[in-house]
Amino acid sequence: MPTLGLFRKANKEESQEPTEPAEQQPVASPVEPSAEASDKIYLKAMPLREISDLEAIRNEVRNGNILILRITPLASKSIEDVKQAVGELYDFAEAIGGDIARLGEERVVICPPKVRIWREKAPVQNEPLPTAA
Repeated sequence: MPTLGLFRKANKEESQEPTEPAEQQPVASPVEPSAEASDKIYLKAMPLREISDLEAIRNEVRNGNILILRITPLASKSIEDVKQAVGELYDFAEAIGGDIARLGEERVVICPPKVRIWREKAPVQNEPLPTAA
C-alpha cells in the first residue's frame, strides 16, 4: 500500500546523525479537567433545575470556577425554591469569601474567592439638580 509521501522508510545509508528521543509532552484530556490537576479558572454556564443541583454548584465554585446559573428552569416550577436556592448560594458565597450577583431577570453569577464582580455605583448627589428656569 503506498504511503503517499507521508511516511518514509529510513535506509541505513541515510543520515547517520544521532537522533534525540522526542520529548514527552502531557496530552491534554478532552474531558473536564479536575481541580487538583489544573490551576485554571473556568467560566461555566449551568441551568438550575432542582434544589439538589446546589451541591454540584458549590463544588464547582470550591474548585475555583465561575458559574453563570440560569434560574428559569427552577423558577418555572417554584418561585419559593428559587428564593431558597439563591439564599443558600448567597450564604455559601459569603462563607467562602466569594461573590454573587444577579445578571438580569434569568441569571445569577457566583464566583470563588479571589474573583470579584464589578458593580457600578450610582453617584450620590447632595446638591439640587440645575434647572433651565
